[in-house]
Amino acid sequence: MWKRDESPKPATPAPAPAPAPTQAHTPAVPVSGGDFRRETGRDNVNIGKSVFIKGELSGSEDLTIEGHVEGRIELKENTLTIGPNGKIRAEVFAKSVIVLGEVTGNVTASEKVDIRDNGSVDGDVTAPRVAIAEGAHFRGAIDMQRAGQGTKPKAAAAPAPAPAAAAPTPAPAPAPVKAGA
Repeated sequence: MWKRDESPKPATPAPAPAPAPTQAHTPAVPVSGGDFRRETGRDNVNIGKSVFIKGELSGSEDLTIEGHVEGRIELKENTLTIGPNGKIRAEVFAKSVIVLGEVTGNVTASEKVDIRDNGSVDGDVTAPRVAIAEGAHFRGAIDMQRAGQGTKPKAAAAPAPAPAAAAPTPAPAPAPVKAGA
């Protein structure tokens, strides 16, 4: 079974392919997550499709969920990916959220929420950028005002008075009423 772990090794830069499998065999059991991080160059954790978590899930690594999670997920500085088999019933808070599976609950991201082809979200989405692919399912509300927290609302307030200025232009329409007087 360890030979399957060796197959991802060629995906890394192959300066020394022979020593890499040896390193994978020696510390693989105690530090298998550490080896994966070295291979990909970034922290990433996977929750398999047979795993069920109920409660609060938080961390400081990118996370891919293929299993079931109920409760609350908090990865404020990292990316959360709900895999095609993932089923989430939770409030989600992350830097970026990619949905390939199913999410039931509100999703809040500081950067972006991306609902892919067969992804499904039943809940409100709050993020400065939201992408919903054709074929995706979404039911809820979207709030995109959190991008600059001070910049976007002010920009939105500036265009609002401009249409109000346009409203006084029709106000001279009563001038024909004066002409009729």
